Amino acid sequence: MIIIMSRTASEEQVSRIQEHLRNAGFGIHLSQGVERTIIGAIGDRSPELMPTVAAMAGVERVVPILKPFKLASRDFKADSTQVKVGEAVIGGEEAVLIAGPCAIEDEEQLVSTAQQIKAVGGKIIRGGAFKPRTSPYSFQGLKTEGLKLIHEVAKATGLAVVTEVVSPHEVELVAQYVQMLQIGARNMQNFALLQEVGRAKLPVLLKRGMAATIEEWLMAAEYIMKEGNYQVVLCERGIRTFETATRNTMDVSAIALVKEWSHLPVIADPSHASGRRNLVLPLARAALAAGADGLMVEVHPKPETALSDGPQSLDFVQFNNLVKAIVPILEAMGKHL
Repeated sequence: MIIIMSRTASEEQVSRIQEHLRNAGFGIHLSQGVERTIIGAIGDRSPELMPTVAAMAGVERVVPILKPFKLASRDFKADSTQVKVGEAVIGGEEAVLIAGPCAIEDEEQLVSTAQQIKAVGGKIIRGGAFKPRTSPYSFQGLKTEGLKLIHEVAKATGLAVVTEVVSPHEVELVAQYVQMLQIGARNMQNFALLQEVGRAKLPVLLKRGMAATIEEWLMAAEYIMKEGNYQVVLCERGIRTFETATRNTMDVSAIALVKEWSHLPVIADPSHASGRRNLVLPLARAALAAGADGLMVEVHPKPETALSDGPQSLDFVQFNNLVKAIVPILEAMGKHL
């Protein structure tokens, strides 16, 4: 439930309500605005205690949160959340561009890609150091060496770094080298990992699972937020359907619906959604038109030699063309790069 305090409520009254709720076993999340204070209370006894809390001094009204996800719900927080990653702010008027190779291969690859990202106004580079692959015989990433490489290259170019973490035991290690942790589609319901990144206090990019419903996706975000980390960015990267012409199916409707249901920012990954570089631009346009707060695009200096996801990676010319082509959509949506 959400307890909306009156404008004249005193600090003592706010504290008394928090103490009452904690004694009843509720988790408390306090939001203090300019005009009033709002208390979010998460617990199983909400229906039982709502009348009692509503009658306490300083309370204006009590509102139930009906959806199973509480902290991620727009009922809990009406204003859209903005997440700062390096110099980028995801969830505001800026459409944030995250780009880079699927997998970190070597320094030359990273340096040239980082320079291209910087040149078009991008602020975040992506690159996988730990690569969970369908086949155990596929390239699994450079691991710690890859983290060190992308950290140094990003530092030299002024970019922030997002990379995937695949195990709870590696969160502390990965967090030393990046500004944002990514939870991949395969790990969306790895609850131990979600809890660990929630405790890491770094922004988290949460990709939708390949067969996850929107509610399951938001419940995964809830696991992170319950640990006290509200810096969550959702990423629609396509879901698995009966269609085989594309790698996945981009759920454009999910972007619009998540913006309605949740205050969390949402970006789109048209590279994984399509699996085909010729479809990355049209899907990027569609996602931005649906309200996406940014894009995550795979870029490689030589896609034909890429160790991972070459067919869906853009070369530098194609990447530059994409950036130019999305400008009219952004202007129509009131956003900018």
